[in-house]
Amino acid sequence: MSTPHDAMWEKLNIDLDAHSGLLAVLGKFYGDIYLSQSGRLKGMEYLDFVLSEVHGLRIKEIQEAKAAGKKVIGTFCVFVPEEIVLAANAIQVGLCAGAEAGKESAEKILPRNTCALIKSFVGFKLSRLCPYIESCDLVVGETTCDGKKKAYEIFNEYSPVYVMEIPQMKNACDRDLWKTEVLRFKKKVEEVTGNEITAPKLSEAIRIVNNRRKALQRLNRLRAAIPAPISGRDVLLINQVSFYDDPIRFTSKIDELCDQLEERVKTGKGIAHEETPRFMLSGCPMAVPNWKLPYVIESSGAVIVGEESCIGTRNTRDLTDESGTSLEEMLEAIVDRYMKIDCACFTPNTERLNNIVSLANELKVNGVIHYALSFCQPYGIEAYKVDKAMQKATIPMLSIETDYSMEDVEQLKTRVEAFIEMVKVK
Repeated sequence: MSTPHDAMWEKLNIDLDAHSGLLAVLGKFYGDIYLSQSGRLKGMEYLDFVLSEVHGLRIKEIQEAKAAGKKVIGTFCVFVPEEIVLAANAIQVGLCAGAEAGKESAEKILPRNTCALIKSFVGFKLSRLCPYIESCDLVVGETTCDGKKKAYEIFNEYSPVYVMEIPQMKNACDRDLWKTEVLRFKKKVEEVTGNEITAPKLSEAIRIVNNRRKALQRLNRLRAAIPAPISGRDVLLINQVSFYDDPIRFTSKIDELCDQLEERVKTGKGIAHEETPRFMLSGCPMAVPNWKLPYVIESSGAVIVGEESCIGTRNTRDLTDESGTSLEEMLEAIVDRYMKIDCACFTPNTERLNNIVSLANELKVNGVIHYALSFCQPYGIEAYKVDKAMQKATIPMLSIETDYSMEDVEQLKTRVEAFIEMVKVK
């Protein structure tokens, strides 16, 4: 079926037939998981619209910006400093990596026991299904795991990739390495955009990104109420859209939604009974449209009240210090802020363990569900340490490994339902 965006997608070399099939499946999936919910906030209508046009009007905006001279930087990870991109008058967007689309193409060149996220972003490129990837003037990778690191070498054969080196520890020498990488990235962005990053521009960019983080922090504070005033699925969607949408517009819309949420909290209205088991998700990021596990959890009689992940508090917990006046001071603040990210790539990673326990206690959860993509070694292995930390804090934990397929939904549902019954007994 033709759409108003076909000509734009064709110009981007998108496989129109395969892309049409993807959007049809995505639309049904979205309807079943999101639009079937009752008691949603009116402010979620904006998020529904964004998702309905995530490959349409947003791509059109990006193409219009490119025609006006702006460059587009695509990323897969929260370590890439968006402040630097915005300060160079460029657009930063998250790239497609949350579906099995293109899996067969990816497995022709990647081992089958590669994590789903890596196979996804390679598959989207090989199958010509992601208009964000095709809109990029620069794709930025990072060394958060060996799988990604080696996959970027292959991806680079099809689309140029700039890779940032992420330290694996948090000693003084590691901060020095990270500062070198931030400065190298700044130079690369200036080279790609042709724009010099100045102190006034960087100051404004820091403010814009911090404002978005503050809006999401406000959202997380409000959702912590008892009874839960918004579903975990809806908050996950909000966090996912934050990687695609215009940051200023997105911040404004989320502040409006939080105003509605505040009114709901004041009246004690919830989307589930106050006795409903409260869970926190922890672990791997969930890129659009990876909504399987949250749907299983919330359709099984629980509510998700927090996410300890890159699509959650790991991305929004810390602000960049805005007190600097010189370019050097602002860059130092960016270095410090991003070094606080507690990714499982770090060793040792007691910082993450402490943050999980602290957040679980703050949210008054009945249990933690630790989520790892199959073959994701950093998060899969670190689940052992997380479980020990949860036991010490006397917080029940369920560890789950899965991928993007729907084949294990019933198995997951059985395990989640058993976990819910267990925490109810406790």
